[in-house]
Amino acid sequence: MARTCEITGKSTQVGGRYSNRVRATQFNPTGKVRRKANLQKRRIFVPELGKTIIALVSMKGLKTIKKHGAFAALKKAGSI
Repeated sequence: MARTCEITGKSTQVGGRYSNRVRATQFNPTGKVRRKANLQKRRIFVPELGKTIIALVSMKGLKTIKKHGAFAALKKAGSI
């Protein structure tokens, strides 16, 4: 299973790594690069359930939890 955020659904993206010189010569020796989401393993206490959940969450997901609350964010994402 791919590493994805349980709140926002963010995962890895594939992109290119270019320098200005590479663009000028129309030659791409660098190939593709995989950019990973900033995922952190966090213990989140949910007061409505009265228990702690361990979740793999991105930093944007943590900001969402802080703004809306743990129960509402996890319920909207379908994790609960």
